[in-house]
Amino acid sequence: MHPTEKTPHPLRKPLLALEFGSLAILLISMGYFSHKADSASALSPGWLLIPAVASLAVFCSFIGLMYLRWVALAEAGEKTRHKIIFSLLTVTLLGVWSYGIFNTWVSLYA
Repeated sequence: MHPTEKTPHPLRKPLLALEFGSLAILLISMGYFSHKADSASALSPGWLLIPAVASLAVFCSFIGLMYLRWVALAEAGEKTRHKIIFSLLTVTLLGVWSYGIFNTWVSLYA
C-alpha cells in the first residue's frame, strides 16, 4: 500500500458482509414466498417479517457504507454540507422503505 493511501474504515467489511448476507436472505425468502404462492397453502403474515427485516438490514448497511464514503472521508470544510445531504438521503431512503412495508402490511388485511 502506498503511504499516501488511506486504510479502509474498520466497519467497511462488516457492513459489506451484512449487506450481502441480508440481500441473500431477502432473495431466498422472496423465492420461497413465490413458491408458496403457487401452492394452495396459506402463508402467515408473520413470515413477512423475514424479508422486512432483511430489507431493512440491506438499507441500513447501504446507508452505513454511503456514510463511510461520503461523510467520513470528506474534507473538514465540506463535512457539514455532506452531513446535511447525507441526512436528507437517509430520511428519504428509510421513508421509502417504511412506505413500502406499510403498504404491504395494509394490503394483507384489505
